[in-house]
Amino acid sequence: MKFIFFLSLPLYALDQLTKYLVQRFVDPNQPRVVVAGFLDLVNVTNTGAAFGSFKNNNAFFIAISCLALLFVVTLLVRQRTHDIWRDVSLALLLAGILGNLTDRLLYGHVIDFLLFDLHVPLAHPWPAFNVADSCICIAVACFIIHSFKQKRVVSAEDS
Repeated sequence: MKFIFFLSLPLYALDQLTKYLVQRFVDPNQPRVVVAGFLDLVNVTNTGAAFGSFKNNNAFFIAISCLALLFVVTLLVRQRTHDIWRDVSLALLLAGILGNLTDRLLYGHVIDFLLFDLHVPLAHPWPAFNVADSCICIAVACFIIHSFKQKRVVSAEDS
């Protein structure tokens, strides 16, 4: 359990610090170029979900975030065997949920600031995101990898 908080809390703090700095130093109408043609820092407000979908539903997303937070905490406190993939996934998910939920509660929207231009169709530019969004995406990738590893272990035991 300590490991999970050791990973979650610094990521949550990083998310909140970067959003604070963006709000303070990046004008919403003036992106800051970090790597020309590839990465800009922007100050974008997102009242919806991923990629700006379902705009202006802050109360709904607060409720969904609270349910997700309750689910993650329930998984964390249950008796379990040590599983690094599960622990890392839950730690990242916890940091991401808390980061975006904090924004929704404090500001009524999520603050996004990383804008990549991948110069490929449908990602030109990629929608702006933040540290919390990154944590959630990496958590999902870890869960997927973990599920494939679990299937392989179960299949080997069945043979």
